[in-house]
Amino acid sequence: MARQLFTARLDRKLCLSEPAQCFHLEFHVEELPQFDFIAGQFVSMVADDPAGKNQTRAYSLASGPRRNEFDICVNRVEGGFFSNLLCDLEPGDSIKFHGPHGLFLLRQPLTDAIFIATGTGIAPMRSFAEALFPPTGEDLTSGRDIWLVYGTRYETEVYYQSYFERLAAEHPNFHYIASLSRAREGWSGNKGYVQEFVSRIAQEHATRSNAASEPTAAEGGGFNIHAYICGLNEMVSANRDKLMELGWQRKQIVFERYD
Repeated sequence: MARQLFTARLDRKLCLSEPAQCFHLEFHVEELPQFDFIAGQFVSMVADDPAGKNQTRAYSLASGPRRNEFDICVNRVEGGFFSNLLCDLEPGDSIKFHGPHGLFLLRQPLTDAIFIATGTGIAPMRSFAEALFPPTGEDLTSGRDIWLVYGTRYETEVYYQSYFERLAAEHPNFHYIASLSRAREGWSGNKGYVQEFVSRIAQEHATRSNAASEPTAAEGGGFNIHAYICGLNEMVSANRDKLMELGWQRKQIVFERYD
């Protein structure tokens, strides 16, 4: 059965990083007054390549639900048909898509959470953040602590930095850590790989939970924290392994790979 296709028209285009050729694209859906999705899902873009072959590529949504609109984050890839097609779009251009799809969703009831991302894996984390801390200024976390640990190579590849820094300034329960693996001289922020910071957060959280006599997964109790990981397979595996070494159960670790 063929999937129903919709038309996404580009309203706004922002270059997040000139060196990395990473773009933030904001679309509206022409056929729908309301485009319903759950934070963390993706859409599948559809187009014919120069040879006339129909191509489909999945892109995580980089926004919370709002009217009939959605955002994505895309890097230009040398020789990549779809990445170049999307990066070359200008406001007013359109593309077909189907969706939403995917099960990379916040588990309910919401617990404390560690969002872990590298590169454009930040897209669903921005979706989660907008859903939990909507532009109206609300806080829908019920007081849960949310950490975002974002790793990349260079300072020019720290996407959406001002947005996440503003969230952290406005919401004491949102904690933002950006770390560079190849920091240049003069970088005064965090250095190293994301799993180093994730391990520290997880151990400190366990210490606080034990002091407060809260049940933990390792003790056979309910989950009081989850990790949500999006990025390349090597990073996903490194963080899963590290958390499981610390006694986490598989169901506490939700992940999506994009390679």
